Amino acid sequence: MSDLKGQVYKSTGSWYVVKDDKGEFWSARIKGKLKIDKDISSTNPVAVGDVVLFDVEDETQKTAVIRNIDERHNYIVRVSPRNRNQRHIVAANLDAAVVIATIANPRTSTGFIDRFLITAEAYHIPAIVVVNKTDLLFDKQLEQLEHWRRMYQAAGYEVFDLSAVHEETLAPLVDRIKGITTLFSGHSGVGKSTLLNLILPEADLKTREVSEWSGKGQHTTTFAEMFDIPAGGRIIDTPGVKEFGLIGFEKEDLAQYFPEMRKLMSECKFHNCLHVNEPGCAVKEAFVNGSLEEDRYMSYLSMLETLESKW
Repeated sequence: MSDLKGQVYKSTGSWYVVKDDKGEFWSARIKGKLKIDKDISSTNPVAVGDVVLFDVEDETQKTAVIRNIDERHNYIVRVSPRNRNQRHIVAANLDAAVVIATIANPRTSTGFIDRFLITAEAYHIPAIVVVNKTDLLFDKQLEQLEHWRRMYQAAGYEVFDLSAVHEETLAPLVDRIKGITTLFSGHSGVGKSTLLNLILPEADLKTREVSEWSGKGQHTTTFAEMFDIPAGGRIIDTPGVKEFGLIGFEKEDLAQYFPEMRKLMSECKFHNCLHVNEPGCAVKEAFVNGSLEEDRYMSYLSMLETLESKW
């Protein structure tokens, strides 16, 4: 059989799990010349979420050969964990991207959250901020939670705060992602697997405690994998990442991926304003008068400095 169509549910580097239109799963590999044909400049030519055409290799063993990839609706990339000069496609054909963060045990930096958000923005994927483990927070940390909520909502993002150990707090998030394909990402140790096990009880994802001596999570997911949500929709689980490295960004364009800065840019005196020291900069003025959050502006400056050093 040939000309079968399916969607990639799991990537293990050289083999892929593909679900066909009838709901059957196939173990598939790539046809050798596919990389050249598609001219995809990434470390992985096929990603979870891709819709592919494949030929059956062995009907009994359920093995197949991927020979083409449908045009992607969108995709999201980060720096390849193996080669910092190459990009790695995290997933394709997404309706939303969720970054899971924690204020304590372990602590997620706003820089990490912001790099994820601007990457989603650049690839036209609606992003959602989820703050987990809120049951562990003390008064000062609860103030930080309120600050994050206010800051990201002001930028136009949805924010859900919850505790995976209190299942009832998950309901608003589950309702939000029902019927759509959503990417879940975050540092190791933020409780992503625990959260997904509640949403996807049959997945039985492995969980590990945060390392006591380092305060950092240990990696529990090795490869990206997509799961069907019982109530409808799909979740793509990704390996816990230490950093969400930017790739493919130009310093002149960076500010437009911060929604609250993008609204102000047309008021800047110079059209090529980098919003650092230029006179008549509306973004810098907003920062000075407090209408632009300091954390977000500092994230922008930090990313700009990284891009300038590369440039």
